[in-house]
Amino acid sequence: MNRTSFAGGFESLSADISSIIESVEAEQEIFVEFRCYLYRVFPLIMELQFAKNPPQNAKEIVESISMNVNLAKDLVGECHKKNPSVSDSELVKIIARLEGVIKDIGECLCSIPSGTFEGATYVENAVRSLSDELQKVHFEPQIQSPESLTSPREFDLYPVDDEESASTESSPVFSMPHLIDIHKITNQISQLQHENRDKSMETLPHVANYIEPMYDAFFCPLTKQIMDDPVTIENGVTYDRKAITEWFETFGHRDDMICPTTGMKLTSKVLSTNVSLKTTIEEWKERNETARIKVARTSLSLASSDSMILEAIIDLQHLCKRRRYNKDKALSVGILPLVIRLLAYLDKDVRCEALELLRQLAEEDDEVKEMIANTMDAWALIELISSSHQEIRHASLLLLVELSRTQALSEKIGSATGAILMLIRVKSDHNVDSFASEKADEILKSLETFPDNVKRMAEYGFLEPLLNHLTEDNVKRMAEYGFLEPLLNHLTEGPEEFQMEMTCYLGELILNNDGKTYVAEKASPSLIQMVQSANTVLRNAAFKALVQISTHHPNGRILVEAGIVEIMAEEMFTREINDQQMDSKKEAAAILANVLESEVELDGIKVTTLGHGISSDYVVYNIMYMLKNSTLGALNIDLIRILLCLTKSPKSMDTIVDVVNEREASYTLIELINSPHEELRIAVIKLLISLTPHVGNTLAERLCKTGGQPQSLIECPDKTNHITEKQAVSAKFLATLPQQNLTLNLALLNNNVVPVILRTISAIRRNGTITSRHTTVYLEGLVGILVRFTTTLYEPQIMYLARTHNLTLVFTELLISKSSDEVQRLSAIGLGNLSSESVNLSRPPQVKKSKSKKRFYLPNFLSYRSLDTRKTTILCPVHRGVCSHETTFCLIDANAVERLLVCFDHDNDEVVEASMEAICTLLDDKVDVVKSVSLLSDMNAIQYIFNVLKEHKQEGLWQKSLWMIEKFIVTGGNKSVPDISQDRLLPASLVSVFENGNDSMKQVAENILRHLNRMPTPSTTYYSM
Repeated sequence: MNRTSFAGGFESLSADISSIIESVEAEQEIFVEFRCYLYRVFPLIMELQFAKNPPQNAKEIVESISMNVNLAKDLVGECHKKNPSVSDSELVKIIARLEGVIKDIGECLCSIPSGTFEGATYVENAVRSLSDELQKVHFEPQIQSPESLTSPREFDLYPVDDEESASTESSPVFSMPHLIDIHKITNQISQLQHENRDKSMETLPHVANYIEPMYDAFFCPLTKQIMDDPVTIENGVTYDRKAITEWFETFGHRDDMICPTTGMKLTSKVLSTNVSLKTTIEEWKERNETARIKVARTSLSLASSDSMILEAIIDLQHLCKRRRYNKDKALSVGILPLVIRLLAYLDKDVRCEALELLRQLAEEDDEVKEMIANTMDAWALIELISSSHQEIRHASLLLLVELSRTQALSEKIGSATGAILMLIRVKSDHNVDSFASEKADEILKSLETFPDNVKRMAEYGFLEPLLNHLTEDNVKRMAEYGFLEPLLNHLTEGPEEFQMEMTCYLGELILNNDGKTYVAEKASPSLIQMVQSANTVLRNAAFKALVQISTHHPNGRILVEAGIVEIMAEEMFTREINDQQMDSKKEAAAILANVLESEVELDGIKVTTLGHGISSDYVVYNIMYMLKNSTLGALNIDLIRILLCLTKSPKSMDTIVDVVNEREASYTLIELINSPHEELRIAVIKLLISLTPHVGNTLAERLCKTGGQPQSLIECPDKTNHITEKQAVSAKFLATLPQQNLTLNLALLNNNVVPVILRTISAIRRNGTITSRHTTVYLEGLVGILVRFTTTLYEPQIMYLARTHNLTLVFTELLISKSSDEVQRLSAIGLGNLSSESVNLSRPPQVKKSKSKKRFYLPNFLSYRSLDTRKTTILCPVHRGVCSHETTFCLIDANAVERLLVCFDHDNDEVVEASMEAICTLLDDKVDVVKSVSLLSDMNAIQYIFNVLKEHKQEGLWQKSLWMIEKFIVTGGNKSVPDISQDRLLPASLVSVFENGNDSMKQVAENILRHLNRMPTPSTTYYSM
């Protein structure tokens, strides 16, 4: 059924029910019962509105209930107009008609089909139960004693068979009346209308607890309280976890254990959470909490009795502690001013609990604290500090501690007459009340943040805050606001104790970049001197400050000039104080790494008095030694960062290469790839990538001999498709290792990484967007790994892999990738490598029919849908035999030629060059060049080549372009020369090459021009058609 057809009816009905509920005040006791029934109907109407399967008669149900609610609205309004002059006979008539309304609503609920609330068994049970109850309702306006009242009992939420039910009811544990019905309570209220008003209102807070009925199943048989964590023991009886655990602990031996309800012997203490019951109880609590808050507000506003107010406050405390939402709801209904008003209440228990409730409301909520500041008189709270009741003193101090944490209230509390004097007095009476003394001291410290409060404290003889503010605190506060000069002056020129204090504070202070530069300029020499001190506290503080300063890279030059490199190298390698090795290697390595990453000039930086430079083998060997022997992840990360910086210097790179070529050093670096510290793994892989051009084969061989490698470097993204930096650099590392290293290629093949790579590439391309900043690098690395296999096709296993996974089609599809130039370049290289093997793999057709071969199908994203899957044998004109993109890697059969030619127009020279290399395999002397030129001419290839010659200035591209043009002229003959001659700008480009190119290019350009009869004379500088 279309929900929109009756949505308006729901809105109107909800508004009418809310209107009646609001209009029936609590003191109109004759209508309390009627209002409570509407309270219970209202959520069921909401459930019906949003039911997954609204019934066909939903509109009729809503309209019928609306008619009854409108009638009730009129009756209540009529009663309001005549009150208090309404006669008994009129009242009886109104109540009788209201009774009819309730019964009619019950019949409407009964007509809701079962299955409407799919999956919500509790709602269906509640609808049936409430419907039965409403249809049996009877309102009795006469005064009767509460003992004469009876109420229908709700069906239990978890029904049991008769035998079990009987045994349960006979148990003494269940002798209390657990099931409480709203009908019974509200009728009691109605029958007590002529009794003392205070006494009647004491029961009001209970009404909200049971807007929906409680069930026997909610109660723990041991505690007789609603369970928080219901669990079931082996015989199927459910208890609260804490209660049954304590029961089991009373037995000395497991053989003695019995069930407290049935007396049955138990053999196990295993507790199983009753999930459905726990969920039901939690939902029941949440549905009733809002109503409890409203009733508590009514109780506080009426303020009829001490016990009623106290009960309401304690209930609010529990609700606010249970959920933040309840706290916000309490504030929204106006609880705060009512509670503040109770601070002047006579009963000490009420005042004490009101203070605690205010503290809960204000806790970690500056907005509420501001509301309190604007609502209450601070002196009223200060007066409570001197109360003769200890509980009130403590509660008021705890509230003041919370309130004084905000500046607005700190000022207001301090400005209250005598407040600071009273707090000082409480603070000084430590022997009388130590708790109050500690809290008063905490409040005074908070008040110190406001200057006027410090002055007031000094006026009362409490000078310590003033003295602090005139010394360290003022300096620190200035530093916090960016005025660092006083702090640095004390740090560099003050007494040793003050220097230590300022240095420690500087280490903790969070500086912006300008602040870091200022400190580096003013205090670097002093801080560097402090790290050489024998005072451990001072050393650690100085190191912390230097670590922070060095993170701002422009400070690198300042720190180098201050001599930090030599000191940090000494701390890392040889530092001793009193013949004891100092444990500051981690901090020193972090500082040195930060400084070197600032791209300072490495040459000329000395690290020892013996003249060793930062690029010397002394530094490299010491770092490698530390890497081998250190187990600290953070230290190793910084050591790798230092080595990575040193690779930027040719001198230190040569030293690092020499060290890595040694067996032990290379294994040390490779084994760090298996480190559990992800940041360390990323750092060492980046270092290995930079070393690959120099010691690539060594690293590849070592990698294949390391446990878990190389397969662990290939990781699929997680379920969220998030690609990490570790995955990206790992793939890049495998791609940059020498591609023709057969050992590594076979290791990857044997670990079955290719299917993983193809699935991952498929997932990345299927997403269509870059899901991580590391996605592009990761994709480039994966494609680079695939290209590796095309360089060692002479190995039968790799040849089989390339055919099985149809790498020709894979690279053809990747060639049109728009996300990365590198992916296109690598794809073109892969196609070129595969195509160079086509002429060797192509064979004349066999006369004998071969057995059908099961074809390999790529994932959807790699399937080139425009390709025509051939079923008949066709000879390739270029390779002179039977060809296919799958078995002989034929570019023509894969329709890759057109895509490669399109790449000739790419802005990236490397992409263009790789594409030209691939096309050149079709012009090799081993193939039928005549047929190849004819095929390329039909694809307008010569125009693409012309564009390369005109648009690009790179000599390698010029050379390839000229070679291809010459092939077209020499091989294509009369067909190609006219096409080439028609291009007006080509001769000018050839003349430019002739005049500016190297000798080999000049020769080719001259040959082409002679073929075109356009050879320039010595005086010609530009040829015009």
